[in-house]
Amino acid sequence: MAAPLTDQEKRKQISIRGIVGVENVAELKKGFNRHLHFTLVKDRNVATPRDYYFALAHTVRDHLVGRWIRTQQFYYETDPKRVYYLSLEFYMGRTLQNTMINLGLQNACDEAIYQLGLDMEDLEEMEEDAGLGNGGLGRLAACFLDSMATLGLAAYGYGIRYEYGIFNQKIKNGWQVEEADDWLRHGNPWEKARPEYMLPVHFYGRVEESKEGAKWVDTQVVLAMPYDTPIPGYMNNTVNTMRLWSARAPNDFNLMDFNVGDYIQAVLDRNLAENISRVLYPNDNFFEGKELRLKQEYFVVAATLQDIMRRFKNSKKGSSGPVSFDSFPEKVAIQLNDTHPAMAIPELMRVFVDIEKLDWDTAWAITKRTFAYTNHTVLPEALERWPIGLLETLLPRHLQIIYRINQGHLDEISALFPEDMDRIRRMSLIEEDGGKRVNMAHLCIVGSHAVNGVAEIHSNIIKTDVFRDFSELEPEKFQNKTNGITPRRWLLLCNPGLAELIAEAIGEEYVKDLSQLQKLNELVDDDTFIRDVSKVKQDNKEKFSQYLEKEYMVEINPSSMFDVHVKRIHEYKRQLLNCLHIVTMYNRIRKNPKAPFVPRTVIIGGKAAPGYHMAKMIIKLITAVGEVVNKDPVVGSKLKVIYLENYRVSLAEKVIPATDLSEQISTAGTEASGTGNMKFMLNGALTIGTMDGANVEMAEEAGEENMFIFGMRVEDVAEMDVQGYDAMTYYQKIPELKQAIDQINSGFFCPKQPELFKDVTNMLFNHDRFKVFADYEDYITCQEKVNELYQNPREWTKMVIKNIAASGKFSSDRTITDYATEVWGVEPTDLKIPPPNDTIQNLTQNMDTPP
Repeated sequence: MAAPLTDQEKRKQISIRGIVGVENVAELKKGFNRHLHFTLVKDRNVATPRDYYFALAHTVRDHLVGRWIRTQQFYYETDPKRVYYLSLEFYMGRTLQNTMINLGLQNACDEAIYQLGLDMEDLEEMEEDAGLGNGGLGRLAACFLDSMATLGLAAYGYGIRYEYGIFNQKIKNGWQVEEADDWLRHGNPWEKARPEYMLPVHFYGRVEESKEGAKWVDTQVVLAMPYDTPIPGYMNNTVNTMRLWSARAPNDFNLMDFNVGDYIQAVLDRNLAENISRVLYPNDNFFEGKELRLKQEYFVVAATLQDIMRRFKNSKKGSSGPVSFDSFPEKVAIQLNDTHPAMAIPELMRVFVDIEKLDWDTAWAITKRTFAYTNHTVLPEALERWPIGLLETLLPRHLQIIYRINQGHLDEISALFPEDMDRIRRMSLIEEDGGKRVNMAHLCIVGSHAVNGVAEIHSNIIKTDVFRDFSELEPEKFQNKTNGITPRRWLLLCNPGLAELIAEAIGEEYVKDLSQLQKLNELVDDDTFIRDVSKVKQDNKEKFSQYLEKEYMVEINPSSMFDVHVKRIHEYKRQLLNCLHIVTMYNRIRKNPKAPFVPRTVIIGGKAAPGYHMAKMIIKLITAVGEVVNKDPVVGSKLKVIYLENYRVSLAEKVIPATDLSEQISTAGTEASGTGNMKFMLNGALTIGTMDGANVEMAEEAGEENMFIFGMRVEDVAEMDVQGYDAMTYYQKIPELKQAIDQINSGFFCPKQPELFKDVTNMLFNHDRFKVFADYEDYITCQEKVNELYQNPREWTKMVIKNIAASGKFSSDRTITDYATEVWGVEPTDLKIPPPNDTIQNLTQNMDTPP
């Protein structure tokens, strides 16, 4: 069989990656050699692959700088409303290839690197992922930044520059082991430190009342140092900024106060202040109420709001005369990515009331019009509830402000429902039961003018269940904004073969308007197109097979169905259900080795929070089952189980384009949206899933008959909660389920420690909140339908094409357009800022409408 084209060979055929001009290539080579020499101080004799990566990164970055400066100049000149996206996580992954694509430099860079006798893919593999996120929430923020720049919005991402991102996962003897992610070890060519904008952030202290109002005094100061990363839009010369704060101790730290002359210890203690930005908390959908985490949340908020204030006051239009804050909500929109940055609400009130001396009611009206809040989960263990005692110590003034906000809020409710004490208790920002706590979601709802969920089903659950009291009070405040993914990274970058095939079929406009993929419906019966789509998938599978064989020393059958389940490990995501299907398939092969069997390679990957015992046991169970299955000669090449180590953005870019079957099998009503589901759909995988999160809308777009939908719906789950879920009934009623559970329980998959999985089976029988057994039978039946279709490659591929054609809704460009028009009050623009060689005056003079 002919070797699949390398990505580099594919790229050469691809128009959507920019034109290769001779001068362009010569200039890039010159830049590369200049950086190797002057920036890295190396020559070709001693340069390492990493040096070559850095030389290329700096060369590409050179092409960003003019556009970056020009964009910020343009915003100053035109003074548009700014959008601030506040998030404790930005899961960016790698930057090099994304930058080349968005600047239209990919082909020219490929050619330049080829002429220099180097391999582009080798260089790209040198880059560390920027792993400043846990999963969906952090990756969504990254996709949103790409879309905001592509849509020409004056937007800024604000977060923390963690020194250590999400841990690197090693699997040792089948167990997850965590290693620190020292991603900055070799330096980060994409960031620019801005010490000139360093800002103070205050902690602890006490509140002094005076006739001028409250004063927060005797605080400890930590400095926030900004690091800016450029965010290029796709082919529009816009380059926005992501500003991440790093904690620095002030130079007089511990030297001024009651210091007995231990100078050495005082300098060593600077670490205490700087620990604030040391490490990302590795929890997904789980609240850990630690003081350091609250410090991180306030740190990003306090630094960012000072920056926003400075920019508002310095704006061209606002620079003459005394500052009026009346126009603040017309110039500033702040989006809170979950409740993590919720302290921004009391902080903005503190700035307005204590520092700018606005009266309370005016300040509160402005604050509410400025903020909007996105809810990301309905799981109770994920909701942030900070103990009053902690707030009182760390942020005493903010606690006072929260109490006052709550007082006004409760006054309004008791005016409307004077007798309803229960409602007042439910809606309070302060929870009384089990120690007094501040419910941060309630604070966000009360302090924002818009609240949204991230898929239609999730937004409905929020309105009718979790925040029902609030939506009855202000129904107009609650909206839906279904999540999306950027087609630049999640199609052009990761799947160049498919991207080019689509461009040949329908043109290149789809990259900025993904709804155009609908045109592919006309090709559903086109034999050539069917063959080509199938060929791209097969090439991607061959390439990923080679990667797996190299990394895992297992032989992979590239014509087997690649059945992929990658996401954070969590009980609600039900990796256990998938595991039971693997055991069931294994038992069927052993029972009847001669029977026809549709070969599968089951690939499961994802990280477990280090403190989440059950999630770690689930990983151990999957790897233990894999050991047995992969070594059984009776099974041969029919079934293989791979645990994908250290799943992260750069690995997603490899596995997603090679996937046949995408597993999206959370219990209905638990996955707020999911975005991996969308990436698989866009890349030509079919979905097996429950009616949960965005799966519901995927089925709406593609037709339920073009997905493998199974299991209980939200209503069924609710009914079962009333009736009571009895796992034992299913165990006794379904022989294959009983067999699988008995094997796990008896130590069949772990003969040396037969008791090892007792915790897992005990949970499944006695306290499984996510009802794995209840959906088992329907899941197995549905998987048989998957097998049936897979045996008919033409019909399978036709269904794939229908799915790709229906995936346009799930572009983050559409999501951001909806936020812009319905929440932030800004308009996306097609306006192309002139490249650095044109003058900005020409642009501002020739503009019909300001952006």
